[in-house]
Amino acid sequence: MNAALTAGQRAQLEAGLSERRRALESQLAEHLHGQSRAERAHDVLTQDGDDAPQRLPERDVAAALTDFERAELDAVVAALRRLERGEYGRCADCGVDIPFDRLKAEPWALRCVDCASARERAAARRA
Repeated sequence: MNAALTAGQRAQLEAGLSERRRALESQLAEHLHGQSRAERAHDVLTQDGDDAPQRLPERDVAAALTDFERAELDAVVAALRRLERGEYGRCADCGVDIPFDRLKAEPWALRCVDCASARERAAARRA
């Protein structure tokens, strides 16, 4: 656990993560209408039969939004698990405590700013 965080800060971050989890779960349920991603994409395409080609962009946007929400939800759930295990708030690469301000901005952060920046630069060079 991040020794630099106070009990109050940990509680604040946990509450924020839990609230974000609920919000994302609600958004996903709303976007998917209780269906799988594939089922929902099929339904969007087959609405009003003749308009299927015009619905392709709508389907693509809905799928991208669902993918983004799912990825964020996975990150939030992983952060909550790290909290439960006492591993929350340490950089996955260098092991230093991630500052509270960074965790406030991105409570599911896995890395300190320096390590996250280094990974982004490396990814940009590979692209």
